[in-house]
Amino acid sequence: MKEVQKAEGLIELRATSNQSVRVPPGPRPLPFVGNRYEIYPDVLGNYDRLFSRYGPMFKTVNMGTTIYHNNDPVISRHILREDHLFTKTTSDPSHPLHYMSEQYSLFTCDTASPAFIPSHKFVPPTLSPRAVAHYMPLIQDAIEDSFSVFDQLASSDRAINVYQYMFKLASSLIWRVVFNQDLKHFESPSTPPSAPIRYFDGYLSLSKKSSMQPTWLKYLPFGYHAKLKVVRQQLFDACEEAMLANIDKDGPTIPLADTQALLSAKCLSDFLYRAVDESGERLPYNLVVSNLVVTAGAGFATTSSLLSWALYALVRYPGNQDRLYKEIAQDIQSNPQPSDKKENKRWTYDEIHGLKFLDAFLKEVLRLHSPNYQTARNAKEDVVLPGGYLIPKGSVVMTSFPSIHKNPKHWDNPLRFDPDRWLRDEELASRMAKEGGYTPFGAGARGCVGFNLALAQAKLAIVELVHRYTFEDESTEAVVYDPDRLVVRPMNLYAGLTKRGE
Repeated sequence: MKEVQKAEGLIELRATSNQSVRVPPGPRPLPFVGNRYEIYPDVLGNYDRLFSRYGPMFKTVNMGTTIYHNNDPVISRHILREDHLFTKTTSDPSHPLHYMSEQYSLFTCDTASPAFIPSHKFVPPTLSPRAVAHYMPLIQDAIEDSFSVFDQLASSDRAINVYQYMFKLASSLIWRVVFNQDLKHFESPSTPPSAPIRYFDGYLSLSKKSSMQPTWLKYLPFGYHAKLKVVRQQLFDACEEAMLANIDKDGPTIPLADTQALLSAKCLSDFLYRAVDESGERLPYNLVVSNLVVTAGAGFATTSSLLSWALYALVRYPGNQDRLYKEIAQDIQSNPQPSDKKENKRWTYDEIHGLKFLDAFLKEVLRLHSPNYQTARNAKEDVVLPGGYLIPKGSVVMTSFPSIHKNPKHWDNPLRFDPDRWLRDEELASRMAKEGGYTPFGAGARGCVGFNLALAQAKLAIVELVHRYTFEDESTEAVVYDPDRLVVRPMNLYAGLTKRGE
């Protein structure tokens, strides 16, 4: 005890005799580039390789930026908490979202940003289950607008690049929900994405490319950083124009706590613009616009990838497509559409979520083919994580969702696509989420608030497409993903489709 009292430096206290406090190990960096070539271009595969070599935490250096990576749910639970140890600080140049650090929107701002608390009060109610249930007709209309093009493709016996069409479909869905506008992506099979969606795509692409460059390049009047500024302004202008064209500017306010009043909102932007809190205060206008931009962008970027991987699972894992179709057909037969309604069944929020195999199938897609491959937090002080890993104050720590979802210490047969694992154990999802082993939408106060909308859109799109078409794998080579995107998307997945009953 006297030696402890006299010590002037750090003192190591071991909880067990075999775990020493230490900095996470990692590969030896190369001069200047660090460990860049240890990770790119196969981010997912190399994360798994490095976890298998170094354990649940390892350290890399990329262009002078040090990152600590993790694939252990026990460790992840501590990292994803918003407390005195870790927080999300996108304004930190080392944070992977720094170059799309919008400090006026919920997803991209610092937790300490003045915009976080008001945004966190107003945005989640616009994406609640009750709100998403209200948007279901908008989602279904947008999906059915694509049928004319998919019918043409089916009759022409042409294979499609899955991501390209899911990109147009997902952006149509989110744009309809957020702004109640038809982007007219499906006037013909060759219709290009609309201008606002091209701005979004350019913004995401340039953000990722900028994040992989040294920070000093942002001061140059040319290059990715300069282009990013231009595209950002075009994007914000397009979204604000769409919002102003569809909100009820003179309509009554919508109290956040009044679940009945939200039914008067024409779309998400109308809801957010007219919403008031318990004190009658609105969300400031600049925060309304910024949150709508990020909600739309994050929504279509993730959903387009999720739908693409869902189709990948349908054509690559035998039997699942038939099981889905039978479940959908049986539900339609058990709950027929009234004769005075449209030909196609109008799905409700509860009906979509009541399809058990669909739910298990999508959970397994999100587990094994998650569009999101990491999230990052900043250490607010020196931290010793479980296992004795010392993380210095100010460090950036990433949780790798795909690696956690395949961690053999926490999953049985983790590389097998097995939707029945969720049916055999009905408590699996809630238990793994609580333990940190299943986090497709993140966790904690900074988890994705749009998960209700994302799941509803994906489920309804899968139901409508599978009920109308059969899909076959037409890829001529191994399917690869794009490492230069913020989400994981298949680049060369091709599928043929046939209209059912023909």
